[in-house]
Amino acid sequence: MDQPRIADTIARKLEIMILEGVLKPGEKLPSERQLAEKLGVSRPSLREAIQKLAARNLLKTRRGGGTYVDESLNPSFTEPLLEIFLQRPETRYDILEVRHALEGLAAYYAAMRRTEADKTIIRERYETMMEMHNCEDPMAEAKADTEFHLAIAEAADNVVLLHVMRDLFTLLRESISFSLDKLYAKPGIYKLLREQHHALMTAVVEGQPERARQAAHNHLAFVEETLQNLAREEARRERALRRLSPFSNH
Repeated sequence: MDQPRIADTIARKLEIMILEGVLKPGEKLPSERQLAEKLGVSRPSLREAIQKLAARNLLKTRRGGGTYVDESLNPSFTEPLLEIFLQRPETRYDILEVRHALEGLAAYYAAMRRTEADKTIIRERYETMMEMHNCEDPMAEAKADTEFHLAIAEAADNVVLLHVMRDLFTLLRESISFSLDKLYAKPGIYKLLREQHHALMTAVVEGQPERARQAAHNHLAFVEETLQNLAREEARRERALRRLSPFSNH
């Protein structure tokens, strides 16, 4: 049996790095010299491997600007589609239902498979999320919240699950931003959310799969129920205001 060419072996290694999210869409690869040293290969073989992946639209080489993972591998939710989602408030609850399925599974497997490096990242992102609560940028806080949940998905060591979660990243971020805006307007909510996130983090880090899955479900069930209650309260206020309006038909 013919031995695979060195360039093909290198290309396969890079494919796996893209698949596992080590190299992300739009991310610039290390310099040719650095990457060759990291992979323990010659620069000509590496160059040939990059050309192979570029021909398959996995990598893009910019003249004088380095090599990047193709941005077309980014989430498939386009801006027009995102706009439709954001214009239909009920889809936010659809997103929460999907999160129930995905994040419960991610938490379960993350608790089983997390490495020491994963535990460090999860703790760091939890701390960042807590710090962002005091910032004045709700999108920055939403991003920190999303990154915490994605760290758990990364620790689950399931590339399909990870890519599905990343495909939902934009919608997830918008959903969390909406949720935070509504939830934090209600007194006492932040303390409960902090406790729920801490319970999730602790269960994953301590390697308790069922506890981690339940913590994820408890958190999302609380968010969904609270948002629905807030929506009902808002609808009641609007009806009351219409009844009091001098322009009302009643």
